[in-house]
Amino acid sequence: MNPTSALSSNGLAADPTALNALRYGAGKGNDKAALKEAAKQFESLFMRELIKSMREATQKSGLMDGEGSDLGTDLLDQQFAVQLSGLPGGLSEAIERQLGKQMQNNAAEKAGATDALPGTSDVSTVGRASAGPRQAGFVEQHSQAAAAVARESGIPASYMIGQAGHETGWGRSEIRHADGTPSHNLFGIKATGGWKGKVAEITTTEYINGEPRKVTAKFRAYDSYADSFRDYASLIGNSPRYDKVMDQLGSVQGFAAGLQKAGYATDPQYAAKLSRAINTTLSLQRAQG
Repeated sequence: MNPTSALSSNGLAADPTALNALRYGAGKGNDKAALKEAAKQFESLFMRELIKSMREATQKSGLMDGEGSDLGTDLLDQQFAVQLSGLPGGLSEAIERQLGKQMQNNAAEKAGATDALPGTSDVSTVGRASAGPRQAGFVEQHSQAAAAVARESGIPASYMIGQAGHETGWGRSEIRHADGTPSHNLFGIKATGGWKGKVAEITTTEYINGEPRKVTAKFRAYDSYADSFRDYASLIGNSPRYDKVMDQLGSVQGFAAGLQKAGYATDPQYAAKLSRAINTTLSLQRAQG
């Protein structure tokens, strides 16, 4: 049964426990009518309490007071509350917008938390894992360096940490030199063009005509993870290739899609995987305070 149709127009005003049915319907995320009704009923509850407070603040005459009159007044207040709720431009519209945003945020967090190791990019490992100690430790380890670079570049720290987590399998598959020492390359940036620094050469996965292939490639190497964050920010912030990416700093999906469109990685699913990794980072950052 539809929770919205199961509730009368004044059901919640008279019985607050009926909110459970509405919460179930709205929480499914596919019943806009339930969301609208939930907002209306929240407003109805608010209006009922407001009217009740106004009556209590009014001095009674004492002539007609009694249990019968109190019951009648309460029923009348319920009716007034219902009639004043759901009007255009009213409080229910604001409540509906807020509930909708909360549901979208919860869905994004759930997607990130259930797919923290999103898959294969040029240097990441294949697999899926829920956000756990490895992801939390990775976020905490790199928060300070990422925050410093974020202040300099304007690229959100969560975006950079999320991408670093995706590229390295949350630290599980970092690019290393032949002797096993770390290259500190968190973003899979290749040693092409005019790169004059240190280099790490590894076998990695590239997508050629949509098919994964194992190839040998040279990647940049740094003295520290902080240098990796700075070089990444310089690449994204100063290269004309990524101009449109910098215009999408207010959107996780827009930022990830911009990187894929600019050719940052060859994986055709890169944007979706990166979005999940960034959302995982955002969730962990909130949990870590």
